[in-house]
Amino acid sequence: MTSSYETLLYDLADNGVLTIALNQPDTRNALSESLTLELVDAFETARADVAVRCVVLSSTHPRTFSAGGDLGTMTADVSLVHKLDMNKRFPALFTLIAELGKPVLCAVDGHCLAGAFGLALACDLIIASDRATFGTPEINVGVFPFMIAVLLFRNLPRKKASELIMLGERISAEQAERLGIVNRVVPAEAFGAAVQEWANALASKSPLLMKMGKNALWRQSDLGAEDAWDYLASQLTLAFATNDMKEGVAAFFAKRDPVWTNS
Repeated sequence: MTSSYETLLYDLADNGVLTIALNQPDTRNALSESLTLELVDAFETARADVAVRCVVLSSTHPRTFSAGGDLGTMTADVSLVHKLDMNKRFPALFTLIAELGKPVLCAVDGHCLAGAFGLALACDLIIASDRATFGTPEINVGVFPFMIAVLLFRNLPRKKASELIMLGERISAEQAERLGIVNRVVPAEAFGAAVQEWANALASKSPLLMKMGKNALWRQSDLGAEDAWDYLASQLTLAFATNDMKEGVAAFFAKRDPVWTNS
């Protein structure tokens, strides 16, 4: 199934893998107001569609995932109220991805900079090609990565996050992997196959347990240890009552593939 967007490609495969591809190559997929609004709409559509089992966020540009925020939009002659509304769309998008209830795999084949770096960090997993780069170069043009700082400081050691933000330098995919930002780096020629392999694997899991688990990870992330354990124990107890958990265990002992009923 495909949907019509001006700035994105939206394609759902039969196995439940949905690809949302940034598709504004003329601007190197700058996160303009229109692209951000369509991303929110696409992810809301994916959340509501029971056929979607996994989302791959990618780009159609041959060398760039996204150059980040649209500098033209930032300096546009519009009211501060309008600019505040635009700025709030970024955390709304990041939260939407976190609360999607479905795994989101970011496929970075090229430059992933500024606000797009935050977008990648908002995803559950990142696969990068060996030609990918990451960074927050905003400081070099008199801007500061305010809206993605939350994600940077939750994914990186404080000193390294400050280094990237304050120096504005880029890091390679291999450096990003060593820092724990990227899950896997593959040669460019093997990139598509690696993304498909992980997407297919994610789509094969129980959609119900994946939703319960992802939501639990998000909910417990800022809780103290005791409160987190109490919450997670309640979620595990609920999971014991699902048909999918019973089916998964039965299939394991019977040495067969499970048949998920999402119940």
